[in-house]
Amino acid sequence: MTWSPPAIAWSAARPVGFALALLTVQAGSGRCVQTPSATIDTIVVVNHNVFDAHTGAPEFVARLANALHMTTRPWVIRRTMLVNPHDRYDSAQIAESERGLRNLYVFSRVRVDTTRLDGRLALRVVTNDGWSTKPQLGYASAGGDVTWLAGIVEDNFLGTATSLAAVYNRTPDRSILDFKYLSPHFFGRRTRLAAEYNRKSDGSSGSWELAVPFYETAARRALTLGETAASERVLIFRDGVLDTTLQHRTLRFGVTAAFAPRATTRHYLRLWVAGQWRREDYVSETSAVLPRSVFGTFGTGLDVGYVRYLVLERFNSYARREDVDISQLVHVGVWAAPRAWGYSAAQAGLGVEASAQLATSWHGGFALLSGAGDGVFTAAGPDSGRLAGALAVASQNLQRQTLILRLEGARLRRPAPGTEFDLSVRQNGPRVFGIHQFTGTRTAWLALEDRVLVADEVGGLFGLGVAPFVDYGGAWYADERPRLGGDVGVALRIGPTRAVRSDVAEIAIGYRFGAGFTGSRWGVAVRKAS
Repeated sequence: MTWSPPAIAWSAARPVGFALALLTVQAGSGRCVQTPSATIDTIVVVNHNVFDAHTGAPEFVARLANALHMTTRPWVIRRTMLVNPHDRYDSAQIAESERGLRNLYVFSRVRVDTTRLDGRLALRVVTNDGWSTKPQLGYASAGGDVTWLAGIVEDNFLGTATSLAAVYNRTPDRSILDFKYLSPHFFGRRTRLAAEYNRKSDGSSGSWELAVPFYETAARRALTLGETAASERVLIFRDGVLDTTLQHRTLRFGVTAAFAPRATTRHYLRLWVAGQWRREDYVSETSAVLPRSVFGTFGTGLDVGYVRYLVLERFNSYARREDVDISQLVHVGVWAAPRAWGYSAAQAGLGVEASAQLATSWHGGFALLSGAGDGVFTAAGPDSGRLAGALAVASQNLQRQTLILRLEGARLRRPAPGTEFDLSVRQNGPRVFGIHQFTGTRTAWLALEDRVLVADEVGGLFGLGVAPFVDYGGAWYADERPRLGGDVGVALRIGPTRAVRSDVAEIAIGYRFGAGFTGSRWGVAVRKAS
């Protein structure tokens, strides 16, 4: 028997909604060019299972996967669309709806096209489910340090786009049992609930967040509530060696409300206010008494954005379309930390934060420049702060190749314990060095990589590529000389094409040089590609 997908005509009126506009989209074959006055009469949803008749996958694998998988419910797709029957056709909203469906991370392929039914304009939403039930058996090694994990992740529970995860992770520092829950429509069409609990060998932590976000560029309001609690050890490394161990106790509750006095499908101006109450202390691990310090802060600011996205293929994954944010963005905020809310005379003051992103694109590539900084200023002067900048350039102008250049740098002033840079955790440093070999309050990284496509889809199951690379960078503390090292090598890249997420695994072999390496000049890293 040949399986065929259900086709559902959607004609019930729905409110408009979802996230970020997509300005630049590759027009698909058969997509009609509509005049501004065109009105959508019908929306047709066609949802395919994981494997259809044209995947080329082994028949037994395809039949078994389709039988075990529960396809995404049609109402999930309908809730995510930003347009409804009887709305005027808007290409920006259509592109943003397509991106919103991809951002659910339950589909391997998404396409929204226009067509004509009895002479009337219709939208045809075609999706392919991704395989969402994933046993987790992971292994990573860099410079002789091994990390492994085991567990189960379900990214589309009962076809509702709800994510559940239970994963055990073993690192050279500790073991962690991690539970996660995420629902993009927990209460109503746009309410998002996320929760996480970590049971560690040396402590525990948990958090939850309930939010109605700016679900589309033209959205006018947003509200977020969240709480975090933790009782754990903080490990601080210096030059690859454990230097300090602290006890950390915290309880935080925060709320952020935002309003957009100006918002269209192309750009926005958003004003926000936020407040936070927290109880937080760091003490020596040998201390028998843990103090209870209580603080409160209040902030306000604005965000300005001119939204643009590129839709690329074979950039960070295989056999699927990816959204790359090349928007022009500015964020500014001011925070008050008064003595009346728990701060000492030496700590009370004002905090400022700012960030910006600038981008340009050409046929087959783009360049992205970003910067961010924040700081706390007291009566005695600057207290703590952060400054960071990055440049990324990507080009697909050579056939079957993606060239990527990255340049990053950052520095911290009096950071909270445990927030120092650790490049093995952040994955923004030389890739075949061991865990904690680059740590500190200063960091720099330069990387050049050429991702060469070998096969976009092998047996309908995975894509394959190789990537020659050169990395150079490191991290160090303010009271020591820069610790910089590099590596040059090649990586084998393997990525699933029928999974809900396009995570690419990387096996990298490289020759190490510079001041940051120990042991053999040659190193191997097995990890999730960044």
